[in-house]
Amino acid sequence: MDHTADNNTQAGAACTGEDSFYIDPVLYTGRPENCSGRLEKEIRTYNLLDELQIPYWRLDHDATATIDTCHDVDVRLDIEICKNLFLCNAQKTQFYLLMMPGHKKFKTAKLSKQIGSARLSFATPDFMEQFLDITPGSVSVLGLMNDHDNRVRLLIDQDVIDHHTFIGCHPCINTSSLKLYTKDILEKFLPAVHHEYTVVHLPWED
Repeated sequence: MDHTADNNTQAGAACTGEDSFYIDPVLYTGRPENCSGRLEKEIRTYNLLDELQIPYWRLDHDATATIDTCHDVDVRLDIEICKNLFLCNAQKTQFYLLMMPGHKKFKTAKLSKQIGSARLSFATPDFMEQFLDITPGSVSVLGLMNDHDNRVRLLIDQDVIDHHTFIGCHPCINTSSLKLYTKDILEKFLPAVHHEYTVVHLPWED
């Protein structure tokens, strides 16, 4: 059931660039009261979070297509930006979901050495949909609930664990964003979906 938060969440919709980008002025607690019109994979996400008794806040908005619109959403959620990158090796036999601070630059060489996988690149959308049941723009750690064969290895930068009390992520679709405790992702969600994670150390660079 939806509940409105305090007055700080009642700001008007945001606009980014020349085009209007709508953000619901209300920050909700929990799942939508009425799920009609929402995709089945989004509803499955809410069902699992409720089953695991993981609390979360929800912000509804237009599809996030750019980093600027993602930034607007993160500001409204009052969280640090966290990048979610879907990667693979050159042979397209190993797949990775990397979570790292949004303001860090991603250097493939720095990560490759730590995980023993050379020539990392961004995986194509067909693999993203095949393994995580998500499409570009909706990459989220919550998509691991759909990776029943554990084809995707989760990598988390140490700075996310140390400095991000909350994680912002999509419920497998980029027309809503959720704010969850990082601890709940690590200690409740990941064990429930049978995924472990590897901590990596990515440097800050100018």
